[in-house]
Amino acid sequence: MEKINPIPEILGETTDVESWLIRAGLKFSDLGDDAASIAIRKQWREYQAAVQRCCITLHQPPSLVQLGGDYANLRIPGGGSTNCAIRCRVVPSP
Repeated sequence: MEKINPIPEILGETTDVESWLIRAGLKFSDLGDDAASIAIRKQWREYQAAVQRCCITLHQPPSLVQLGGDYANLRIPGGGSTNCAIRCRVVPSP
C-alpha cells in the first residue's frame, strides 16, 4: 500500500470509516491482511475512541470537533498512534 499525500488541514472528525480512509487516498477495499492494513484498522479504533471522548467532553458532534496534539496524527490513516492525553477543540464556523 503506497501512502498518498494526506490533505494537510481537514476540519471536523468523522464516524465513517470510508470518509476517514479517503483522507489518505485509500478505500476500504484496499485493506487486506498485511501488517499495514492491520495497523490501519487498529488506528481506526484508536481514532474512534479519541473522537468519542472529544465529543463527550465538548458536547459536540464529530463534525464540529477536531483532535489536536498527539492525537492529530490519528486523523489521517497511517499517522502515528499515541497513548497521550487527548486534546480537542470545537471547529470554528465558516
